[in-house]
Amino acid sequence: MGIENNLNTVLSSLDKEVALVAVSKTKPNSDLLLAYHAGQKIFGENKVQELVQKAEDLPKDIIWHMIGHLQTNKVKFIAPFVSLIHGVDSIKLLKEINKRAEQNNRIIDCLLQVHIATESTKFGFDITDVEQTISIAKEFQNIKIVGLMGMATFTDNKQQVIQEFNSLKVVFDTVKNEHITTLSMGMSGDYQLAIEQGSTMVRVGSAIFGHRN
Repeated sequence: MGIENNLNTVLSSLDKEVALVAVSKTKPNSDLLLAYHAGQKIFGENKVQELVQKAEDLPKDIIWHMIGHLQTNKVKFIAPFVSLIHGVDSIKLLKEINKRAEQNNRIIDCLLQVHIATESTKFGFDITDVEQTISIAKEFQNIKIVGLMGMATFTDNKQQVIQEFNSLKVVFDTVKNEHITTLSMGMSGDYQLAIEQGSTMVRVGSAIFGHRN
């Protein structure tokens, strides 16, 4: 019963306009199927190989999101089916996604990853580069920038997390239009704070599936 109960608990805590990405990395297919049969359709993976394998083995109406850092040489493996790429953190990667999307006769939705945390290990565009990157991306016919994504610093300092999420919301509000509607921020530990700051999509793993295998 665990996974279904956890999923329902998370879902009941979300506003109806907030999308839930169930982060299923390292979890066995049986766990994903429990969530799937309980009504969850969007799953997020952060390793290309695992994503490809699961997409082959699991029901075809699952909506797959690539949520981890994506290397350009791996894009070709997920381009045929991926629904949304969260972590687009360079123009080089945008170009590659566009190229591979074109080869597959698709338009792939992307989120620009914005660096809002104090940790230098996190990837992403500078807040000041977002508008320029969106206008450069308009040249690419086979990708669509549909929003922004950011990860807050991993810290117990709630105020800092709120400020970081808020800094991304401010940028999002300046670029939001009829195409750019998704603000992906918030994970198991901080998604409630993220929603309070305006997140429209949360990436929740351990609160649904338990801690990482």
